[in-house]
Amino acid sequence: MIGKGWQAWVGVSGIGASVLATVAIGLLGPSAMVPELPGASWQPPYSLEARPAGEFVIALAAAAILLGAAGLSAALLAVRRVKVDARWLVAAGCVVAGVLAFLPPSGSADHLNYAAYGRIGALGLDPYATTPAQLPGDPVAGAVEEWIATPSVYGPVASAVQVLASLVGGESVRLTVFALQVVNAAAFVVTALLLHRFTRGDARAALLWAANPLVIYQLAAGMHVDTLAVVAVVAALVVRTRGVATGLLLGLGIAVKVNVGLVALGPAWELRRSPGRLVLVAGVATATVAGAYLLAGPHSLDQVSRASRSITLASPWNTVQAGLQSLLGPGGYVIWIQLAALLVMAGLAWLLLRAMPDLQAPHVAAAVVVAYLFAAPYVLPWYDGLAFALVALIPASALDGFLVARLTALSLAYLPARVMDQPEGLLWLRTVVREQVAPWILLALTVALAVWAWRARTTAGPVRQRTGSAELRS
Repeated sequence: MIGKGWQAWVGVSGIGASVLATVAIGLLGPSAMVPELPGASWQPPYSLEARPAGEFVIALAAAAILLGAAGLSAALLAVRRVKVDARWLVAAGCVVAGVLAFLPPSGSADHLNYAAYGRIGALGLDPYATTPAQLPGDPVAGAVEEWIATPSVYGPVASAVQVLASLVGGESVRLTVFALQVVNAAAFVVTALLLHRFTRGDARAALLWAANPLVIYQLAAGMHVDTLAVVAVVAALVVRTRGVATGLLLGLGIAVKVNVGLVALGPAWELRRSPGRLVLVAGVATATVAGAYLLAGPHSLDQVSRASRSITLASPWNTVQAGLQSLLGPGGYVIWIQLAALLVMAGLAWLLLRAMPDLQAPHVAAAVVVAYLFAAPYVLPWYDGLAFALVALIPASALDGFLVARLTALSLAYLPARVMDQPEGLLWLRTVVREQVAPWILLALTVALAVWAWRARTTAGPVRQRTGSAELRS
């Protein structure tokens, strides 16, 4: 399926073994990787209820990540030298996403938050002002783990999907989560099909999304809301005519997660010499976002500002913050870090844009989003799914390898991203790998990315603007 030779063999074996391990984690049922899903046993999602030991299932997850990274890297090298029928890759990835929809989500407990916020909304309350803890005794809200005292941080479109899932699931956490999984799987599959069509059956694009074991692990098995945002903005980029559809899709994506609004810079660049169409797209996108947030109520943006001031443990900025505290005394130094992160993002985006031989909407969107992810103080592994989808829209480069290395490091750092039911003997995964090792790896990758982009510019020649290339068509 990916040709012959050692690279093809490693690619197929690694990806296949990784996907099987990911499926096995969900199939085994509740564990350190898979939260319990209260509800009738006949309701989906299903599992063997084997309740494996935490050490075993976390080791299985580590194997899925490492095998997936090795297999994906080898497969990306293999498809550079042989022609591969991408339809098999896309079909396999879509089937896996469908299978995972019937298994309990793994890796984190975020899906319990989604179910609880949907339940709050379905009861007629405001999920942006009401916490799960304020519904004592509720069978769905009571299943939340670490976010029990936190109102929703998700956009109004995500909240609407969560409310609909709650209406389907009622008082069953299990059935509510399954409804969310069906929507998530559909978004994953539609994204795969859009990428396949836009890239005219490019096997590399299929490997970066549909058959990407790291993306499958994080977004299909992990069932994060990011998948909904990704499908919207990818659809916005691939529509043939920039107009109402582009603006509407961008608006829907932003109304899932605000940070995907960076993708809008791609169409904006493309339309910079067509002010009328630019105003139309921007106006429709703005109206969509504003309308969604107005319907969601005055508290819908409260948590966005709070999240923008947060720094995750695996981020290099967490190490910077610790250094500032040791030198200057107690304090968050958030403003300093935010300003520095913006400068790093702007510098990386400039370098990446200079290194690209063409600047169409997908190129600009990919460059800006990659720069944002590498520079942001708040990083989680499933956020990188957006970058893989966007980079799949542009020609192959070293960016592919940087993204694989980064998502591998982040996935291992958040192994698992769940807090409860973790074996005491594996706490070093957080205190050492996440807090001490991962920040330096991500910093090294950021520096290496900047160096590569600078050197790539020196050999790529002047940037050219094309509007109708053979490999990219908007």
